[in-house]
Amino acid sequence: MRINRLVTGDIGENCYLIWQDQSLLIIDPGADAFNIKQQIKQTDALPVAILLTHAHFDHIGAVDELRDEYQIPVYLNPLEFDWLQDPVLNLSVQLPEKRQVIVRPAEYKLELRDYNLAGISFKVVPTPGHSIGSVSFIFDDFVVSGDVLFNGSIGRTDFYTGNYEQLLDSVNSQLFQLADEYTVYPGHGPITSIGHEKITNPFFVD
Repeated sequence: MRINRLVTGDIGENCYLIWQDQSLLIIDPGADAFNIKQQIKQTDALPVAILLTHAHFDHIGAVDELRDEYQIPVYLNPLEFDWLQDPVLNLSVQLPEKRQVIVRPAEYKLELRDYNLAGISFKVVPTPGHSIGSVSFIFDDFVVSGDVLFNGSIGRTDFYTGNYEQLLDSVNSQLFQLADEYTVYPGHGPITSIGHEKITNPFFVD
């Protein structure tokens, strides 16, 4: 299994391409659809789905263009289904009106369970705190954590449905239960590891 991190948009959101054999998943296509499509071409794999860790605008801006290009479904936690169409909830209301983000409804509700999509296996776990519907995707030896756990930091909790104590609990109860060797691919910034964050992240080290 291979993974490619693409930094998108004005605030540097991480989109991930994950592929195995001829099947590819797109996680959090926040912007820059053209660049994402160019990178997909280089994999020689076929996109089969778009997965969203949560529905803030910087993670969903290129969803419709990629969905239409590849005719693939979108998976999202149903707690945030309405956010795709609502610039207030997805926070794009803060942008100039012509840049506000409105995305068509997701085809599938993300369930908190193990998945196998076209031969790619992963597990969806709840990691609320940054937003009520935030999830993380656990693969064999890495996790895509969205805006929950960063390299040396955590996600903001001052947005709608954010909750600081809930976010800390999500990291401790879900992500820090993984092996220290697991690589963490966050929604912003450089990659890290579970073990590194356990001993260095100031939000968890006394």
